[in-house]
Amino acid sequence: MNASIARYRWLALISYVGLLVWVILWQFATDYSELSVHFKIVFYVLPLLFPLLGIIKAKPYTHAWANFVLMWYFLHSLTQLYVAPEQRLWAGVELALASLAFAGCTLFARHQGRALGLGLKKAKEQQQD
Repeated sequence: MNASIARYRWLALISYVGLLVWVILWQFATDYSELSVHFKIVFYVLPLLFPLLGIIKAKPYTHAWANFVLMWYFLHSLTQLYVAPEQRLWAGVELALASLAFAGCTLFARHQGRALGLGLKKAKEQQQD
């Protein structure tokens, strides 16, 4: 893995884990919400845990599909910035971490996938023609 790909991996890993920690702090250390603990775990924490192992193991495919999960947090933070002025700091940090994780995951998946020769079957078939 070359140096630029390693930087993308670290950006993805640090911002993704940072987002997980931040969401846990926000949802469980503050009194902004009257939602149940089970609801918070299922809708805020659990989605971030699905791709975590693949991100830790530096799997490009997992980094690519983790972006679908990250969009939930991106949209959540934008919504909270708009509707809940008292939570703007929390939502702003969530937005920054989700954006950094999205960029890191995208760049890592693209560059590491190319370095490993991974890609869509259709693209490989077109190259053979």
